[in-house]
Amino acid sequence: MRYSPSPVQTVRILALSALLLAAAACNPLENKTQSMSYLVIENLMGLDESGKVADYVASDVLFQDPDTGDTSIIADIATATISARQLDPDPIAGTSPYADVQLTHYTVTYTRSDGRNKPGVDVPYPFDGDLTVLLKVNIATEFGFIIVRESAKQEPPLLDLLQGGSRAEIIYTTATVDFYGHDLTGAEVKVTGAISVRFANFANG
Repeated sequence: MRYSPSPVQTVRILALSALLLAAAACNPLENKTQSMSYLVIENLMGLDESGKVADYVASDVLFQDPDTGDTSIIADIATATISARQLDPDPIAGTSPYADVQLTHYTVTYTRSDGRNKPGVDVPYPFDGDLTVLLKVNIATEFGFIIVRESAKQEPPLLDLLQGGSRAEIIYTTATVDFYGHDLTGAEVKVTGAISVRFANFANG
């Protein structure tokens, strides 16, 4: 006798098939965001001891003018190049005008490889900064942001580098930078990058 599934069984089979197809087609990245876009950090760059562009930051805790001898505390600036991309790389309707991303703020957290990571003792305190940067889809955008604040150089452990009086001591850290924003529908996006930061009382001249 030939078996024929009941209407209820047929509905269950169709529902299960739909779930399996959805699971197979699901992009893992889509599970982490409601946005149609995601962010890619193409590079994070800083300035070395001589002020040239480098893939790390040489943070001088106290700048001394080689001509006048005057001293000043200066924030360190890093440069990020970030692009926004659509989850669907080839949308049927073309690139959505709502897929562009507005960056709104960022956070910086410092860590050391030796595990000594207490803020204000071993590393500078983490901080938040504001941003107003519009990222157009598939266009890399470069912008600067503060990676080390002036206030950090007036507090331990960076202040200790001055009190020691030695230019040989260097604190090696990694700055983890989280960039936050939203696409033009309001859906939130985030991307994380990292750059090495070396703190010292470097010789100027």
